[in-house]
Amino acid sequence: MKLQPDRSDAPTITSHGPGWIAVDGERIEHSVIVASDGQRIDWNATRYEHLEPSHFETLAKLDIEVVIFGSGSRIRFPRPAWIAPLASRRIGIETMDTAAACRTYNILAQEGRRVAAALLLEPVA
Repeated sequence: MKLQPDRSDAPTITSHGPGWIAVDGERIEHSVIVASDGQRIDWNATRYEHLEPSHFETLAKLDIEVVIFGSGSRIRFPRPAWIAPLASRRIGIETMDTAAACRTYNILAQEGRRVAAALLLEPVA
């Protein structure tokens, strides 16, 4: 049996740390949406406490099947009102801390899934 690595044109989150991620080697220090179709959208979200439905409406406009929500340094679930725009379009959402969201996004994107990671990158004190 011949084994070959999967190939994908999806952006890859190549590293991460407190308050930053790197997408294909480019360091990003603000909240961002990374989609498997190549889109990278600045996400105007600086703190979990400031999130609202409009932040998730941006995600609902993408051609995706699932959102991986990275809620910062610890897992915090979105309020039902925030994710209503996703539910109305039948887009699934999984919540985890941002580090886990980066790893999960990479796996799903490399599998060819239509996925977006909404990564909350909170300022480091």
